[in-house]
Amino acid sequence: MYRKSLLGLAGALMMGTALSASAEELIVYHGWSTPGEVGALNVLRDALAEQGITWKDLAIPHNSGVNVSLVNMVTGGNPPNAFVESNPGVYRDLADRDLSLDLTDLYNSTDIAANLAPIVRELSTVDGKFVKVPVALHLDGMVYWNMDVAQKAGVDPASWTSVDEMLGDFDKVRAAGFAPAAVGSQAFQVGYLTHAMIAAIAGPDIYNRIYGPEPDITAIDTPEFAKAVEVVRAFSKEAGPEAQNRPWNEITNQVITGKALMHIMGDWMKGEWKAAGKVPGVDFGCIVIPGAKAVPVTSDAFGLLGGQSEEATEAEYTFAKTALSPEVSGEFAQKKGSSPARLDAPADLLDVCNEVVIDQLKVPDGTVQNPFNTADSDWHHAIWDVMFAFWSDQDMTVDDVRADLADEYDAIFG
Repeated sequence: MYRKSLLGLAGALMMGTALSASAEELIVYHGWSTPGEVGALNVLRDALAEQGITWKDLAIPHNSGVNVSLVNMVTGGNPPNAFVESNPGVYRDLADRDLSLDLTDLYNSTDIAANLAPIVRELSTVDGKFVKVPVALHLDGMVYWNMDVAQKAGVDPASWTSVDEMLGDFDKVRAAGFAPAAVGSQAFQVGYLTHAMIAAIAGPDIYNRIYGPEPDITAIDTPEFAKAVEVVRAFSKEAGPEAQNRPWNEITNQVITGKALMHIMGDWMKGEWKAAGKVPGVDFGCIVIPGAKAVPVTSDAFGLLGGQSEEATEAEYTFAKTALSPEVSGEFAQKKGSSPARLDAPADLLDVCNEVVIDQLKVPDGTVQNPFNTADSDWHHAIWDVMFAFWSDQDMTVDDVRADLADEYDAIFG
C-alpha cells in the first residue's frame, strides 16, 4: 500500500532533500494539464517570477498514478518543493520526520487564516496545524448545463428542487434530440458522483459515517444510502460504449458543444467553459445538486516540503504567501473555474457560479469534506471499485453493493 511504502522510504526522503531545487527555483509537482488548469497555474507562476522565484514543472496528468510518482521522486533523491496533495497520511508521514512545513504561524500572524472559509480551514489543516496552501475551492456536486440546449428541450434546470425532478426531465431532453447527462465511465468520475449523491441525498450525518476516519458500516444499510446508489444507477444508464474511459474534460466539452444538457462533477468544469469563451449565466448555468442536504467540498491545495535550507524554506513561504494573496487567489480561481480560497478576493473576479458556491458555504451543515481529506485511502478506493463495478454491470443491485462494501470493510478494518 502507498502509505506503508512512504513510511518505509522516509530515509530515502531525508537523503533526497539535499538534492532539491535551489532557493530561487521551486520544483512544483501537480497533475493539472487542461487549458483551465494550466491557465490557473500560470497565474501563480507569473506572480512568483515577479519576485525572482522560478518554477520547475513536474506535471503528471490526472489518474496516472500520481501518488506512486511522488514516491518515485522521493526515492530518486529529487522530491518537489511543492506538491498537490490532500491525503492527511502523507502530511503525517512528513511531520513525523520533520519534513512537513508547518504554516500555522504564517497564517495566524497575517490575515490569511481569518479570510479562509471555515470548511477551507478544516481542509487545510492536519492534526490542528495548517500544512496546506489552498488555491482553489470546488463543490463536488455541481450541475452545469447548456442554456441553449435547455431552451430547445423546454426544461429549466434552475427550477429543479430535487434529484427526482431532474431525472424526471431526462425523457423530455432525450425527445428533443440531446443526451440528458454527459457521463464518463471512469472509476474516479463514478466515485465523485457517488460521494456527491450520498452527501446530497443521505445528508452529512450518513456521509460522515461512511467517509469518516473510522467508518460506520451500518450507514450503508439506510434507505438514504440506497436512494443515492439508485441515482448513480440512473446516470449509468446514460453511458454508451463511447463513455468508456472518457476524460472529464471531454464530458464537459460534450455539454459545451450542445450535445448534452448537463454534467455533474466538481465545478472545475467551469474552467473548460471559460477556456471555450463561454460566459457564466449567459451560455451556461450552474446550481448545486437540486435539493442537496449537503455538498462535498474539494480544496485543491499544495503541500510544501520541510527540512530544507533556510533559503529554500523562505522561497516556499513566499510561494504560500503569494498563492494566498487576495488577488492571486481570485485570479487563480477565475482561470481554473473554481472559487477563491480567500473570502476577500476582489469582487470583480467573481461570477454568478461563484455566488452559488458562496451561498452554499453559508448553509448550516451544508458542506462536508471531500473523502480524500477524511477517509482511509484503502476504504475510499474500495468504494470506488465497488461502485465502478456497479456502474458497469447493470445486473448488480443495491444489495450487491452493500454486500461487496461489507466484504471490503472487513478486509480493511477487520
